[in-house]
Amino acid sequence: MDTKSDFLPVSPADMKKRGWEQCDFVYITGDAYVDHPSFGTAIISRVLEAHGYRVGIIAQPDWKEDDSIALLGEPRLGFLVSAGNMDSMVNHYSVSKKRRREDSYTPGGVMGKRPDYAVVVYCNLIRRTFKKTPIIIGGIEASLRRLAHYDYWSNQLKHSILVDSQADLISYGMGERSIVEIADALASGLAVSDITFIQGTVYKTKSLDSVYDATVLPSFDELRANKKRYAESFYIQYCNTDPFSGKRLVEPYRENLYVVQNPPAKPLSQEEMDDVYRLPYMRTYHPSYEAAGGIPAIREIKFSLISNRGCFGACSFCALTFHQGRIIQARSHESLLEEAKLLTEDKDFKGYIHDVGGPTANFRFPACDKQMSHGACTHKQCLFPEPCRNLKADHSDYIALLQKLRSLPKVKKVFIRSGIRFDYLLADPSRKFLRELCQYHVSGQLKVAPEHVSDGVLSKMGKPKNQVYRRFMKEYADMNEQLGMKQYLVPYLMSSHPGSSLKEAVELAEYVRDLGYMPEQVQDFYPTPSTISTCMYYTGLDPRNMEPVYVPVSPHEKAMQRALIQYRNPEMYDLVEEALIKAGRRDLIGFGPKCLIRPRGAKTGRKEYPSDRPPAKKKTIRNIHKKKR
Repeated sequence: MDTKSDFLPVSPADMKKRGWEQCDFVYITGDAYVDHPSFGTAIISRVLEAHGYRVGIIAQPDWKEDDSIALLGEPRLGFLVSAGNMDSMVNHYSVSKKRRREDSYTPGGVMGKRPDYAVVVYCNLIRRTFKKTPIIIGGIEASLRRLAHYDYWSNQLKHSILVDSQADLISYGMGERSIVEIADALASGLAVSDITFIQGTVYKTKSLDSVYDATVLPSFDELRANKKRYAESFYIQYCNTDPFSGKRLVEPYRENLYVVQNPPAKPLSQEEMDDVYRLPYMRTYHPSYEAAGGIPAIREIKFSLISNRGCFGACSFCALTFHQGRIIQARSHESLLEEAKLLTEDKDFKGYIHDVGGPTANFRFPACDKQMSHGACTHKQCLFPEPCRNLKADHSDYIALLQKLRSLPKVKKVFIRSGIRFDYLLADPSRKFLRELCQYHVSGQLKVAPEHVSDGVLSKMGKPKNQVYRRFMKEYADMNEQLGMKQYLVPYLMSSHPGSSLKEAVELAEYVRDLGYMPEQVQDFYPTPSTISTCMYYTGLDPRNMEPVYVPVSPHEKAMQRALIQYRNPEMYDLVEEALIKAGRRDLIGFGPKCLIRPRGAKTGRKEYPSDRPPAKKKTIRNIHKKKR
């Protein structure tokens, strides 16, 4: 039997089918089992399999039943535990802390198949049955909670997840390198407590006698007592996320307990990236989920290509710096074309590749020549506040890749949906990519993320000034006009980010008014673990310079800021009126063309309506750029 063309074992019967009496590793995941390279569980388990290890999968075990964790027996080397592709709390709750209705990573989208704080719960469940079996945790939840962190949902500072979970090691970041080194060390007979030397890992120790070349952070008790100390500690962590320059970090806990973070693992070479994506994935969810309706998340990624990882964009509200790092790692054209051909052979393929990208679609190589040998600059950013003079802004490789993909038989269209950095596009002296983008890779509307219009807020976000986005708007509109195409921009906007008071929120509302439509994409700032913005939210300080930052924390103010952006919605009238009065902007309540709302009870001529216009129809977005010109 060719076991490499099948799913990994999920039951004792599957193990027997392969002739296994015991797994080397049992992987516990909060997601359903999807064997696709967009899922961390699939990548790590297939990488281990490629190195000769036997891996079984227990997906979404019933955490209320001890036996659920023992389904595949005790593994020879250890348990691997992940919450899944998302932090379990983000998966479960909206920014208003209301329970979400659907879990896209669960059969049929059913909510409630994983616990809150899934990694901690799963690990403690394992420890009740298997007292000494090594536990290695990874994935986004463990990676971003690897040291003391602010937890928005409980509104408190939490320990390193290593302390609360009783796990032995964290494999943080993308993990392909560290997990193989961990596996090899365990297989050689080394005790898990002695695995202290692998880059990209975090471990616990009772003594610092053997810890060398380390930076000692403030203790957890200091962090909990003093928010300024937490901001200082966080920035030290932020400046040590590079695999070439990053230092070993030590976080003291109670007496004789230290959490030690080794420097990040080195980035994968292009050949190593190709090897990872060439592994024998089944590229879909386990067939046992078919009766429940499958896994909703597969719809977004089934016909998409991951071309890169990492991001040097430095958005303050994004955790990519902590998880994937700032150094871009990209796959070869040959690897992507090979995968694209597989997509075209799928019975459900309709001729459309939905995306070719990664965290940022138009990043295809490191920001400058020195990054792959010396790493990213510790105290400088590649694009913020202005593009670095050493930045290599060149889209020629990405253009060539897209041209090859769209010339494949059976491919009708190749879209770019994972987002582009418009400031990076503008830094490229050539406009060939803008032309190709508009001519071949947009489906009527291009979604971009200016996030805000206030330069003060944008500086806190780590985003370019508003004039950069306005320049991109003009160039995008001009290019479409040259091509004779009617295509439009859909801006993503964010309310309530640190630095945004009602004054800046009104400024954003006025911008929306001038655009002439009510945006559908508005996101309240969501304080998730290990971002600069979350540090600002918790401490009221910008950790980069320790300056005070205004932070909207009350649910009511956040509701007012969001309502201002959607001021045309009649349901928002009371909040908008209150916000304008509090901001000292009564001039925007009236009958003039610049007013956001009419006085309460004013007649529109047709019916009583709180705004000076009815809610914008979707078609009004078509007039945005015409109006701007």
